[in-house]
Amino acid sequence: MVHQQKVALAGSARMELVSGVVQLRPEDAMFDAMLRGWRAQQKSRGLKDETIDPRERLIRRFLDFANEYPWQWTPAHMDEWSTSLSSEKHLAPSTIRSYQGTVRLFTELLIDARYGWGPACEEAFGAYPVAIAHEWNTLPHLQDYEGDPEARPFTREELQRFLDYADDQVARAVKSKRKGALAAYRDATLFKVIYGWGLRRTETSKLDVVDFGRNPKARQFGRYGTLNVRYGKAKKGQPPRRRNVLSVMDWAVEAVADYVENVRPRFGFPEHPALWITERGGRLQPGSINDRFEAYRDALKLPKDLVPHSIRHSYVTHLTEDGVDRRFIQQQVGHECDSSTAIYTHVSDDFMNTALSKALAPAFAGV
Repeated sequence: MVHQQKVALAGSARMELVSGVVQLRPEDAMFDAMLRGWRAQQKSRGLKDETIDPRERLIRRFLDFANEYPWQWTPAHMDEWSTSLSSEKHLAPSTIRSYQGTVRLFTELLIDARYGWGPACEEAFGAYPVAIAHEWNTLPHLQDYEGDPEARPFTREELQRFLDYADDQVARAVKSKRKGALAAYRDATLFKVIYGWGLRRTETSKLDVVDFGRNPKARQFGRYGTLNVRYGKAKKGQPPRRRNVLSVMDWAVEAVADYVENVRPRFGFPEHPALWITERGGRLQPGSINDRFEAYRDALKLPKDLVPHSIRHSYVTHLTEDGVDRRFIQQQVGHECDSSTAIYTHVSDDFMNTALSKALAPAFAGV
């Protein structure tokens, strides 16, 4: 007779529980073993600590909310928790769905027979974990983008005012011979790059000088014909998504070329790879971008619902109004689904009226 050796999976009760050891607080010991097991299982899938740690903290918060251990959790606990996230904490639907998904992942490990947590709990406490997250008590993922519906792009006039104001700050700093002229020039160029290539704030902050490259089909842009975005928005638990963005706005190319060749070297630190460098030799962080944006927006008394991401929305909207192919725009901004690009697009009334006139023209021909 051939005997097969039983191999315990990473994250299984058999791997995490130490038999024969009397625990002073067996419930806490079991819960800690579950978290260790879940961490081991995620590590075996290649997930990093920066993904695992927030998930573990969330499970601990759920434990505190339910005031019960996982082998005592029920769907009612999930219902009550989800309601509190929405009605008391006023979290966005996408955030609530992410939280629900984390709890679902943890409990799915516990109820999977291959990992042995059910029998271990039943032997120790006379109860076992059950599925608590179902399609009827969690939010469905209906669309790729679920941002704030109040968010909107700049109008062309607002954007021109904003960029002009940023340039004015450079001129004022130079004229007054005060400190900060280089930083003001950097930030004025940065906002042009966000718009010129349709970038997110974090994508922008992580750009390096070498991320620009040539496009053989747009030789007029020289070494600034393409932009390699290496830190695009990642899916949950996955590395950042990369994409190449083609340069389409000649004035934006001229602005970044002037900055790289004439201004960036004056910061010093020639060995630093960052495109946007601070006066102390560090990489400019997203929070600093946000601070400068808000200062300029508020100085111009523009609506507060305009945020740095509104510049990216403007890129999509303005290219749409200019007749650029929708599929091309979708690829430029890194959207997997056209539904996301559609939500980003808020075309003007003039554009809608022109488009409607063109659509109706054949029907009224000869009338």
